[in-house]
Amino acid sequence: QVQLVESGGGLVQPGGSLRLSCAAVGSIFSIYTMGWYRQAPGKQRELVATITSGGTTNYADSVKGRFTISRDNAKNTVYLQMNSLKPEDTAVYYCNANIRRLSGSTREFWGQGTQVTVSS
Repeated sequence: QVQLVESGGGLVQPGGSLRLSCAAVGSIFSIYTMGWYRQAPGKQRELVATITSGGTTNYADSVKGRFTISRDNAKNTVYLQMNSLKPEDTAVYYCNANIRRLSGSTREFWGQGTQVTVSS
């Protein structure tokens, strides 16, 4: 079994910062691209940022310059540092990863989601 375990969400004032973490646990052989997506009420889930196993990053235009994605391959963990948060960043944030399991199969996994609320 493989799971993505998220932590770090919460309530923050506009202009504040939060750091999300997502650890992949279980029968893992290797992890390819990892990323963060978000879904606001009444909206579709959207990409926030991704990072390859080699460290190449990609960001949504709406978060460029404010959010930073990083990963620790030794810990099978991906992070999302969110600075200068805006009310429009309010959403449930989901971790995503493409993982090759010890069984040999590769598939996409999702975390359970963590709420980020930006409000004064």
